[in-house]
Amino acid sequence: MQRIDVVSLVGSAVPAELKADGHMVCWVLLVDGQPEAGPFISREAALACQAVWQLGMVVRTKVSPVFWA
Repeated sequence: MQRIDVVSLVGSAVPAELKADGHMVCWVLLVDGQPEAGPFISREAALACQAVWQLGMVVRTKVSPVFWA
């Protein structure tokens, strides 16, 4: 099963576009340690993305391959 984490980026790790808008922190979704979504300007948005990703993972593992044919 994949590991899905939300991590925060602070200060110099924040992308320049977000810093230009005044953001000094952002969040990124990591799947098995690799960035997959983000950056998000709110933790809530990142957690919502994580929940959707986790739900999709459950659906993919629960649905029989017969349905994909």
